[in-house]
Amino acid sequence: MEIKNNNIADNIRQQAYNAAKELCECAALEPGQIMVIGCSTSEVVGCRIGTNSDVDVAYELYSGIKQALDEHGVYLAAQCCEHLNRAIVIEREAVPQADIVNVVPQKKAGGSFATAAYQNFRHPVVLEEIRAHAGMDIGNTLIGMHLKAVAVPVRLSVDRIGAAPLVAARTRPKFIGGCRAVYDDRLGVDHRTD
Repeated sequence: MEIKNNNIADNIRQQAYNAAKELCECAALEPGQIMVIGCSTSEVVGCRIGTNSDVDVAYELYSGIKQALDEHGVYLAAQCCEHLNRAIVIEREAVPQADIVNVVPQKKAGGSFATAAYQNFRHPVVLEEIRAHAGMDIGNTLIGMHLKAVAVPVRLSVDRIGAAPLVAARTRPKFIGGCRAVYDDRLGVDHRTD
């Protein structure tokens, strides 16, 4: 589906921006941290995952999310589709010591969103895995394998992007030590004011 209506494109970009901005804020993400994004553009346009990958939609999503993350100094990690084993596209500077793999995401092998990220990053690299500080799953793409332990669900005010359901998560440090342990209340709390 080609985006022929500028209002549709603007809405998708704005929804993506709003969701990413809200997650950065409620997860209290700090500059240099990483947010993983899994995205089915097929689901965004109202089709079943994997059936109608759309590069125009991917670019709008990427633009909105990237703008919000840049405002917070947070790196975007774009999850590829299952055909690339859900590998991650990210800026080289975010992971200078990581073991990179050699693949260039494409619309039908990596997915449109990962392809848009690869084409628009300054110095893209692909990794087999990452441990991100937060994440957004747009269209049931299963990002859990790329989140740090412990993942905590976050209910955002935006629960859909286009027709795709949106699920978000932040992470927190593990609580260890049992009944005698004392915990730092500043770590792992939801910083939104309700």
